[in-house]
This record gives sequence, C-alpha cells and structure tokens, in this order.
Amino acid sequence: MSAESKPNHHTKNPRTDDDIADLTKGLGSVSIFSKPPNGKTDAPASVQRFADLLASNKYRNIVILTGAGVSCSAGIPDFRTPGTGLYDNLQKYNLPFPEAVFDLNFYRNNSAPFVQLASELWPGLKHSPTVTHSFIALLEQKGMLLRNYTQVCTVISWLAGVSEEKIVECHGHFRTASCTTCPAAFDGNECKRIIVTEKRAPSCKKCGGAVKPDIVFFGEGLPVRFHRLLRQDMKKADLLLVMGTSLMVGPVNMIPDMVPKCCPRVLLNRELVGSFLKRGGVQTRRKNYDNTRKDTFCAGDCDENIRILCKLLGWEEDLDRLNLSTQLNLPNQRNDG
Repeated sequence: MSAESKPNHHTKNPRTDDDIADLTKGLGSVSIFSKPPNGKTDAPASVQRFADLLASNKYRNIVILTGAGVSCSAGIPDFRTPGTGLYDNLQKYNLPFPEAVFDLNFYRNNSAPFVQLASELWPGLKHSPTVTHSFIALLEQKGMLLRNYTQVCTVISWLAGVSEEKIVECHGHFRTASCTTCPAAFDGNECKRIIVTEKRAPSCKKCGGAVKPDIVFFGEGLPVRFHRLLRQDMKKADLLLVMGTSLMVGPVNMIPDMVPKCCPRVLLNRELVGSFLKRGGVQTRRKNYDNTRKDTFCAGDCDENIRILCKLLGWEEDLDRLNLSTQLNLPNQRNDG
C-alpha cells in the first residue's frame, strides 16, 4: 500500500474547537481519585446508604427513637449490656432483683438504692452530650427532625440543644417531682437538692409520703404527652431512625412497627433488635419506600457511625462545633466529640 493510500488517522474527522470544549466539559465530571476524597469507599455500605437517604433531601419529618445506648460514651451505663450494664452492677445496693431499683412499691419502703443511683446519674451534673445527641440537634437545625422519642430518663438531648418541643421523654424526666402516695407535686429543684446533696428521698409536705422525680417506674403509666403525640407523629414520619436500644420495654418498643409501610427504617445499634430481626437477619417481608431496599442496619458504635455519616454528608464540622459548645468541660468526661 502506497503512502498516498494509507488512511490518515490524524486528519480523519478533525476535532473542532466545539468538540474539544465538549470533551473538556465531560472530563470535568470524571473523578481522577482512586478513592473519593470524602472517604466514601471507607464507609460501611449501610452507613453510605443512610447518607444517601439524608442527602436526597426527601426527608423532613424524621422520627428518632433512642435508648440508653446513645449515652454510654457520656459515662451513663445502659441497662442490659452484660458486664457493664446497669442491671449487672446493682449488687452493691442489695436489691432482691435488679429492676427493683425502679419499682414503685420497693421505693416506698426502701428509697436508698434509687436515691444513690439518681445522685450519680442526675442530668446536667457530670455527663455531657455525645456526638449522637449533637446529631439529633443538628437534624433539628436543618429542619429535618419531627420528634425524638427517648427511653432514657437521664435525657441529654435537651442539653445538646434539641428543643423541648421536639423531645418526647417516654419514661419521664428529672426536672419535676411528685409524691408516690398522693398526687401532690413537689418542687423539682428542691427534689434535686435533697437527693443529690443530702442523699435521701424528699418527703411530701401534704401526706409525708416518699417523693421521687417524675420518671416512670414499673407499674406507672407513660406521660400524657407520649400518647398525645405518638399517633400523629407516626402518620407524619417519612424516615425512622432507631439508635442504642434493645427494644425490650413496651409499649415504646412498638414504635418501629407503627410507622407507615412506605417509611424507611434505619437501625444504628450493636445488634439487630425488635422487628428488624427476622429469621436471623434483616427482615425482608416489609414493603419499603421504593420496593427495592430493605431496612438499613448500621452495626456498631453509635458515635462512630454518626461521625462517619456526617463526614459523608459534609456535616462533620457542624457536628463538632455543636458538640463542643455543649460540653461541661469535666476533666474525666469521656466523649468522642
């Protein structure tokens, strides 16, 4: 073949300036990094999936259900973790059974174990919000939080900056107090002073009965606010986030099954619990929001997964700034924030 007959690859279909501009524009959307700069490839697939949900901007009525596990890194033990949980470490109180510390009849006859425990765990004295608590406050700031239902009496969410209107304290709180015999109210600050400083149960000024903070003991009904808001919140919920709970105490453990079938559910926990657990794994029979994805289970430590999540979303600086602003600055405080 002569030189004249050889195809000229350099002159065939010559590129115009417009072609080059289009090519340059296309290359602008191609990453040249072997790993995304935000570390997405290092994140667990489940956390990445959760991040994708939040990044979609579709969810503005997120309902969060939290248990004692979200406060462990603040130094507050959960109830049932073997070895470190509260129920495994109550031997020093000589209780007939661990749950007696929250038994109403037992308290009326022997208030000392609860008083000692309450004086150590009273909110706002020793324990600062964790990054998980700060994440809840951050969701509210971003207009995405409908409600935080918390099972923890030592509520730190409000210390983290979550507004009182957004919190439902399912098992009561320490801010107010009342008599266990008659319905008389008792000043909350005075109750705190007596229990924390004097290490004794206050006495009712009307009947002389034992006074306790308005947390829910076994045998007592849940707060009116819980029942008033629950059904309407479940109807509005467009995403459910469950964190740090064994889902063993009713009726709060029924909340994950009350959201609409079109509502995606995310569990941040050390283990599968409740209806997230079916046949040894994440359940598959529940119709999800797009008919393709299952419930999302982010296994492991809540704080660690929340930090990874916020890094993926570009929220980490906001999370740290918010968490730092709510610390009590105690030298022995253990916190990942």
